[in-house]
Amino acid sequence: MREILFARVTQRAVRRIAVEVFRHLHELSLRFHLHRETGGVSRDIERGSRSISNLISYALYSILPTLVEIGLVLAILFARYDSVFVLITLASLGAYVVFTVKVSNWRIAIRRKVNETDSAANTRAIDSLINYETVKYFNNEEYEAQRYDQQLGDWEDATTRSRISLSWLNLGQQVSIALGVTAMMWRAAAGVVDGTMTIGDLVLVNAFLIQLYMPLNFLGVVYREIRQSLTDIERMFGLLAVNREIADATSATVLPPGPVQVRFCAVDFFYEANRQILHSVDFTIPAGHTVAVVGESGSGKSTLARLLYRFYDVSGGQIRANGSDLRQLTQASLRAAIGIVPQDTVLFNNSIYYNIQYGRPDASHDEVLAAAAAAQLARFIEQLPDGYETRVGERGLKLSGGEKQRVAIARALLKNPPVLIFDEATSALDSKTEKAIQASLDNAARGRTTLVIAHRLSTIMNADQILVMDAGRIVERGSHPQLLQARGLYAQMWELQQQEETAPKAASATVVPVGRSAIR
Repeated sequence: MREILFARVTQRAVRRIAVEVFRHLHELSLRFHLHRETGGVSRDIERGSRSISNLISYALYSILPTLVEIGLVLAILFARYDSVFVLITLASLGAYVVFTVKVSNWRIAIRRKVNETDSAANTRAIDSLINYETVKYFNNEEYEAQRYDQQLGDWEDATTRSRISLSWLNLGQQVSIALGVTAMMWRAAAGVVDGTMTIGDLVLVNAFLIQLYMPLNFLGVVYREIRQSLTDIERMFGLLAVNREIADATSATVLPPGPVQVRFCAVDFFYEANRQILHSVDFTIPAGHTVAVVGESGSGKSTLARLLYRFYDVSGGQIRANGSDLRQLTQASLRAAIGIVPQDTVLFNNSIYYNIQYGRPDASHDEVLAAAAAAQLARFIEQLPDGYETRVGERGLKLSGGEKQRVAIARALLKNPPVLIFDEATSALDSKTEKAIQASLDNAARGRTTLVIAHRLSTIMNADQILVMDAGRIVERGSHPQLLQARGLYAQMWELQQQEETAPKAASATVVPVGRSAIR
């Protein structure tokens, strides 16, 4: 009856807490997710959810009936028989409880070690499987197996200690109960010999002892399981205790729909206090205009996109959207207004159609197809046996880098936001596909506020303004012709890239006859 009545209550509690943890993880900052260990986090949630079910079952539905049963037995013994029986029972009960509490508390550290080693082993396995290709590239299958076995060895040692300590706990509980039962039976037998008790009383006391033994033993198991469940849950609840870092202000307002002007006002930023990334970055992207950012690797270009999307908050200065500080806007409304094509595109282990539609889950079938066509993806998809239902594999590994990037472009186009961010959006494309997609990107950017982070300067020649960054500072700004005329860092980068593009053409022009060597 208990299971029938409370099964849904228990499972609903597990579901609600698991969803709360899941939602909280998505609300945490990028800083947390860059440091997390996916396998360990998933195991913590799994173990914690399972323990919640045990905790509810034991704590709410088992302890109270057990205490009532023990109380009734003690009352009958006190009312019908010698008070010595009650004293022996209480002494046994006290010894049992004290021993159980002390040993169970001592076992907490052992149980924590089991959980830590279990999560570490799972993290190692997941990390290795995700990086399957890298393992194969370096022929390190046996090395990975040894590392996993080492983690499992630590888990084996911790689990063995846990099981042995559990056995000692059970042994101590049985001894305390056995001593109490022996003392009770000795006192009852003495009463029969003295004539103060009958054989029927002896049988009755024995029946009560059995009735008392079962709930008492069960109470010990309950306490042990509750302590173990609380230990298992604490790692999951520890995730809930992680500070979100990026949270909506209590007075946060919604960014109104429509064109958006973006303003970086003397922005400083650092991931760590001793390593500043941006220094007084100041520029404006008027609504409907395109601003491109170029520079060497590590100059802080991609950090601008992360700050605009509010993965992090600025360390100094402000970023404004239509005059409002981003920190005074709700994250949901801000991110709804921004579409981004990241440099490293990661897809869900689902169909191509699902990954494109993810940009706007309520989009119609025709809109998804139109976005795929705009990203120069439709022809490729139509050649696949399963078409749009082709699964892309975990993290999109079944697709090439260029194909994944085109899916990301289609996804951003489908979202149709007023602000677009292209973070090296064509870095994984060949020159021919890049030129085909560049026209689509230019069309998508038309009428939108667009921030383009680029390495290939040929892709941003038509930008309204180009910013050149070096070591976290804007060192040049202007249009493409203006920057070339200035003969500064941008002009040097342009000349270098032009030389790199012309070199392969010159090499291919050299014809080498079959059977002869080319000598320079």
